[in-house]
Amino acid sequence: MVLTEDQKALQETARRFSRERLLPDYQKREKQRVLDRALIREMGALGLLGTDIPESFGGLGMDGVTTGLIAEEVAYGDFNISGVSVAISLLAAIILRNARAALIDAWVPRMARGEVIVGICVTEPRGGSDAANLQLRARIDGNHYVVNGEKTSITFADCADAFLVFARTGRPEEGARGITALFIPADSPGVQRTRFDDVGSHITGRGSVFFDDVRVPLDHRLGEEGRGFTQVMQGFDYSRALIALQCVGAAQASLDEAWCYAKEREAFGRPIGQFQGVSFPLVEGDSSIAAIRQLSYHALSLRDAGLPHTAEAAMVKWMGPRTAFDVIHQCLLTFGHYGWSKDLPHQQRMRDVMGLEIGDGTAGVMKLIIARERIGRAAVQYA
Repeated sequence: MVLTEDQKALQETARRFSRERLLPDYQKREKQRVLDRALIREMGALGLLGTDIPESFGGLGMDGVTTGLIAEEVAYGDFNISGVSVAISLLAAIILRNARAALIDAWVPRMARGEVIVGICVTEPRGGSDAANLQLRARIDGNHYVVNGEKTSITFADCADAFLVFARTGRPEEGARGITALFIPADSPGVQRTRFDDVGSHITGRGSVFFDDVRVPLDHRLGEEGRGFTQVMQGFDYSRALIALQCVGAAQASLDEAWCYAKEREAFGRPIGQFQGVSFPLVEGDSSIAAIRQLSYHALSLRDAGLPHTAEAAMVKWMGPRTAFDVIHQCLLTFGHYGWSKDLPHQQRMRDVMGLEIGDGTAGVMKLIIARERIGRAAVQYA
């Protein structure tokens, strides 16, 4: 992949920020369990958020490949901070495509500056992978929707400033055709939230969001009523490729650290990297990560060209988190008993990337999507 001078400059900015500002305190931030909003605003000032947002709304108007470059570099220093930039790219694109001008003007420029964070509310207690099976309801009352129900497994649940909520406005038998997208500020009366005690990604805060007779102005609807599910699915192809690059960045950080250790650590009178039992597993990990990186950028380049990329995005979404976990695990083992210590970041990276084996589509769902792209929806059925 040949980069333009502008892409190289942005990549270098992201690389310096990642290694100098993020990497040194990656483990410290996990212990604090709080998303550092000043750090997010600093990223916005550097142009590392909303790179793909049009310049008229505070972004740089760059393409998906450039956005991927930044996601990968930032994840090298902090996987979870990179998740903020990915969420902004996904949700700003949905808002720009579907929201009214007043809502866009009020929120998208602030997203690009890192001043506000928006969460997306799809999953419910009784439905995760079956995202069309939603129970949270919104009914019209005058010039408002009234929203009741619960969303769960929501990233930024306890720290988001607003939520993009997918609610059922039609009959249950309508499935995906009866779902509407609503933009709901987090301080709206009737909104309550909780935070889960998760294995990883502590600073982004996954949890539940409850809506109790929450009144939402009709002009906070995104797109047409009953079309919300279609709107969000269009955005996921993009975010899946970016998520894979997040995983690539985290795995590459562990690989670089393991290679350095393999050159310095000695056993039996020579560096351990000279033993094939140490070097070959790292070579395999480096090779796998390089392959996923290239396919991720290929998916993004297809998107930028306006070409279908659903299968490619689904491929890297299931391979990225799983491969990154395995590669980071091998890096941990390379450090021996020292790797087992929480003094090193490998265990945290493993826990962080593992969450995306579940979030934003499991491996099973991704494989189903790929199969449907290859042989058609009617030919692929659940077991």
